Amino acid sequence: MARKKNSMGAMLLEKESFRRTKFGTLLYSDPISDPEESNTNSARSSNASSAPSPPRTSSFYTTTTTTTNSPNYFMSPWNQSASPYVKSPWIHQPLLDYSEESSEISDCKNGLIGSLVREEGHIYSLAASGDLLYTGSDSKNIRVWKNLKEYSGFKSHSGLVKTIVVYGDKIFTGHQDGKIRVWKFLGKKRKAYKRVGSLPTIRDYLKSSINPKAYVEVRRNRNVPWIKHFDAVSCMSLDKERGLLYSGSWDKTLKVWRLSDSKCLESITAHHDAINSVVVGFDGLVFTGSADGTVKAWRRELVGNSAKHVLVETLLKQDNAVTSLAVNAMAATVYAGSSDGLVNFWERQKHFLEYGGALRGHKLAVLCVAVAGNLVLSGSADKSICVWRREEGGGVHSCLTVLTGHNGPVKCLTVEDYSNDDDNNNNDDSDDDEAVVKNKSDQYWTLYSGSLDNSVKVWRLSEQGFNAYEDM
Repeated sequence: MARKKNSMGAMLLEKESFRRTKFGTLLYSDPISDPEESNTNSARSSNASSAPSPPRTSSFYTTTTTTTNSPNYFMSPWNQSASPYVKSPWIHQPLLDYSEESSEISDCKNGLIGSLVREEGHIYSLAASGDLLYTGSDSKNIRVWKNLKEYSGFKSHSGLVKTIVVYGDKIFTGHQDGKIRVWKFLGKKRKAYKRVGSLPTIRDYLKSSINPKAYVEVRRNRNVPWIKHFDAVSCMSLDKERGLLYSGSWDKTLKVWRLSDSKCLESITAHHDAINSVVVGFDGLVFTGSADGTVKAWRRELVGNSAKHVLVETLLKQDNAVTSLAVNAMAATVYAGSSDGLVNFWERQKHFLEYGGALRGHKLAVLCVAVAGNLVLSGSADKSICVWRREEGGGVHSCLTVLTGHNGPVKCLTVEDYSNDDDNNNNDDSDDDEAVVKNKSDQYWTLYSGSLDNSVKVWRLSEQGFNAYEDM
């Protein structure tokens, strides 16, 4: 018993001596929640607008972000154990039924629509495609939802679902066990999904396995085929124009897949620590964020006789882990959330990217970032979602509101453009210029937020429906 107590004491002492510079290693087990209960309804002490920017320099020079004003956040690892499969494990809890014809609901353009609450299991990944929502959790199930009701689902045999990408009738899922699985939608009549393969394909994997030159050393005395991730697949992003899929992993590599034949074209050792986010950007750029505290920009260029991705520049170097990335392609702006609670951003200036500043609105680590038009959405371990608006002219961001309601860290966000077809069809003057302008100004989005409180919440957002959040 004395030996066990000493062991427990050593563990506590090790946690207390944890330093911010070591935070990147924590991303291997994914932090779960803050140790102290925070009041998400209290006024925010930080400024809602962009933080003062450092001297503006080209992004092709390294920019270092200081975090001396940020607290040191300690968070325990997430529970990675898989929960048993339970038939129909979701409960629909509607808050606003938008099928009702009440004036109060029809006028509601901002706020919580409803919740999907799971009996057990954390929500790790979300993807929206049209009117369908895909949710992934540590139960290894992928659930499909339509109009806030269960529509279909499918299940993998191993590995919790960390990332989901939808491409036409195919769904790509990245898992904790290092595998990328490929599923196909069998049609609206059957409402079913079938697994049709994996990345890499079995044929390519076997072919590389018998070729000694296809192996790379990943750890001491351990070699694996270069075409396969050997650690958790944490993120994926599609380049539909070029038919490419990018996958980032805790094995520090960025892999490039050709969708037409499922070939792995490249494997790049992109960072010195786990890759937490990858996003296809603008001007042919691809951005990666890592637990090593860096954000890097890559571009596919012709090298010799083949096209390869080359490092354009490291946009950010800091001690805190970069946890998430998002891109506003229309405004040519990149956003990076990190473990210090900040969202740094860069904007294109003619032929280069320039550091724009940092959005300060969270008390704990930012775990996910998403973009909807000029809105920037950041989900955090402090259980809240900050809604920012990029003002015309760029550089300045206003915090419009803080969405609260989750009882655990907000792990993932996804946005779907919502068009009110009924309003457009009922508008007799829809061809009139004024009506067109009005419809554009009334555009709003459906935001899905997944949390470690085992729930997915559904929000309705509009750029025009908010006033700046002045109490922060």
